[in-house]
Amino acid sequence: MSQVRIVTDSTADIPQELREKYGIEMVPLKVIFGSESYRDGVDMGPDEFYAKLVASNVLPTTSQPSPVDFLDTFKKLAEAGDGPVISLQLSSAVSGTYQSALLAKTMIDDLDVTVVDSKSASYGIGLIAVEAAQAARQGKSKEEILALIAQLRKEMRLYFLVDTLEYLQKGGRIGKAAALVGSLLNIKPILSLSDEGEVYSVEKVRGQKKAMNRILELLKQDLSGRPIQLSIAYTTGRETADELCSLISEHFEVVSVHYTHIGPVIGTHVGPGTVAAFAAPASRP
Repeated sequence: MSQVRIVTDSTADIPQELREKYGIEMVPLKVIFGSESYRDGVDMGPDEFYAKLVASNVLPTTSQPSPVDFLDTFKKLAEAGDGPVISLQLSSAVSGTYQSALLAKTMIDDLDVTVVDSKSASYGIGLIAVEAAQAARQGKSKEEILALIAQLRKEMRLYFLVDTLEYLQKGGRIGKAAALVGSLLNIKPILSLSDEGEVYSVEKVRGQKKAMNRILELLKQDLSGRPIQLSIAYTTGRETADELCSLISEHFEVVSVHYTHIGPVIGTHVGPGTVAAFAAPASRP
């Protein structure tokens, strides 16, 4: 029986070496600065993006892949004679990427494709995709891997700590007055995604250290006493990521730690200085 193949999109923020190691296919979204368009993770990586973001007077926009972008990837896998495909996409509540993948599925007949709405973002997708690809390498069936994905989506907890309100304001998430007051008061929003995959503000905490401690409390509410696998994602400033990782590791049995960069598309909306924690139980029945 041919091995199941995993496809995702660039907002999963999976480092290239991990994608290559596990044979994960990635379809890029685009980030657009004025008349210049870049494929996320292909034409532009995180370091170049954040340097350009800080220097730009205009907030870039982002664009989802077309159905043809997905179709090209599906065709490549079909021609290689691979087995069933599971395509895991950015939350449909924040992007049309999932719909593009669904349309591409209807355009190909000679490949078994299952498109999954991750209802997540950044390494919330990436962690699931990597686990799914590992299961595929172990010879798990499509049905077994889909069950694993559903379980991970249910059990994983994720929190983004946003350093500045500037990019949320530029992107239309909050008003100018709220952004100004929040910045003056050193307010640090903690964001997450709901069960429906919608971004929401968990809390607004004054000061970064207090915000990190609040993230720890939130993780304890659901995962306390359980060994966890921990992933830390960041835009700029590895030191902040290390601080959050150390804090969580002091209070949990952390079986594995993985760091990743938040890429251009997600970074457009959260801005520099953002750090995020993605935690899931390390052992599942």
